[in-house]
Amino acid sequence: MKSFSVCLALLLPSFVIAGEWSQFRGPNASGIAPDNAPLPDKIGPNDNVVWKLPLPPGHSSPVIHGDRVYLTGVRDKNKLVTIGIDRNKGKILWESEARYKTLEKIHAIGSHAQSTCATDGEVVVSFFGSSGLYAHNTDGKELWFKPFGPFPNDFGAGSSPIIVGDKVILLQDHDNNSFLMAFDKKTGDVKWKVDRSEFPRSYATPVIWEQAGKKQIVVAGTLRAVGYDLDTGAEVWTVRGLARIINMTPTVGPDGNLYLAAWSPGSDPGERVDVTSFDETAKQHDKNKDGKFAENELPTGPIKQRFTQIDRDKDGFISKEEYDGIRKLFSEAQNRTVVIRPGGKGDITATHIVWSMDNGKYMPYVPSPIVYKDALFMVKNGGLLTSFDLKTGKPIKNERIFGSANYYASLVAGDGKIYTFSERGHVNVIRAQGEWDVISQSKFEEDSCSTPAIAGGRIYLRTNAHLYCFGLPEKK
Repeated sequence: MKSFSVCLALLLPSFVIAGEWSQFRGPNASGIAPDNAPLPDKIGPNDNVVWKLPLPPGHSSPVIHGDRVYLTGVRDKNKLVTIGIDRNKGKILWESEARYKTLEKIHAIGSHAQSTCATDGEVVVSFFGSSGLYAHNTDGKELWFKPFGPFPNDFGAGSSPIIVGDKVILLQDHDNNSFLMAFDKKTGDVKWKVDRSEFPRSYATPVIWEQAGKKQIVVAGTLRAVGYDLDTGAEVWTVRGLARIINMTPTVGPDGNLYLAAWSPGSDPGERVDVTSFDETAKQHDKNKDGKFAENELPTGPIKQRFTQIDRDKDGFISKEEYDGIRKLFSEAQNRTVVIRPGGKGDITATHIVWSMDNGKYMPYVPSPIVYKDALFMVKNGGLLTSFDLKTGKPIKNERIFGSANYYASLVAGDGKIYTFSERGHVNVIRAQGEWDVISQSKFEEDSCSTPAIAGGRIYLRTNAHLYCFGLPEKK
């Protein structure tokens, strides 16, 4: 395949760079570099660029293993492709096109390539909501395929698959028929499937939490988090009191505790959405008295605004059951950050929460938090960055950084630094400590919704048109 690589600024090494970032947010979704390699104090379109590669658009994040980078994209507006890239040279080695009948609906700023690949150096797994789950070898040969989608969700699919031992784990929470599944990594055979029909749309990727030698799959979903047994899919524990929609992926801290943040609109104190009863609303707005609402029967407000989301069976009407369901969600949803200690079984809401914080001022909607250098860090829209004490949850420092824009990329860290990226290309390099400070700032003229990857002293950043590789100059 023709190389689109543009080599800038540095001489490329001829050897494979060490370190792996093999799934969304890297090692067990931590967001932290797997090594202690030095990283640049500044990255930008002309700062510490090793190579720059034109790419088809997409929101999926790059993953790294061995001498390869993998990600997905949408080429020529409708071709869904998995891409393998030479990590040293920034050269496309292979592309594999996904099959589909219909492209699913997506958010106005979304992509049909939103889910991040996963790899273990043998298998590369990619997922497209319009098509399904694919496994390739590292040279792009398709090994197996499981068809899914399109899903009943006009924002599209967002959760990413992960590989754990001999299993591929896939979570999909949508407006109906939500599920958690485990597949055999080599054959694609289904090992088990969990019905998650109670959970409507959310987008968090699962994380693995090992307790007493047993691995659990932790899923943050609507109103509650659940720990599932990796071998069987059986529910082990739950913590209640979460948000209506969950976008942020949990993380396991160095203390062994699980850190989980959940925020969605309409649930902050003083700003809660109060939904009137079905009967009261029907008296005024059920014009044909058929016991359900068409979209044009509803007044302007939170129900009509979310009509397609509330209409979970997609019949074009909101039934009493669907109406009561969203009313329950708005009533019970809690925007808060929760820290959970290990060792619980059953409902551990009252027994295993170390601390919680419900101040929506600090909590983002999409970017996942990071636990690094003895503090918890979050960034929210507008560029508000906050550090928290790990033991108490009290804010340490809360200030606005460069880039008053929306933030979709999760925080990543390494070499004592945290890297933040806004949708509009603002970059901050932060000195990672409770009383953090800004080391450098820069601006790309390209948008980005993708979370970067860090491994082997390199930072891989995807914009809407390129994949950049950044690193310090090679010592002569």
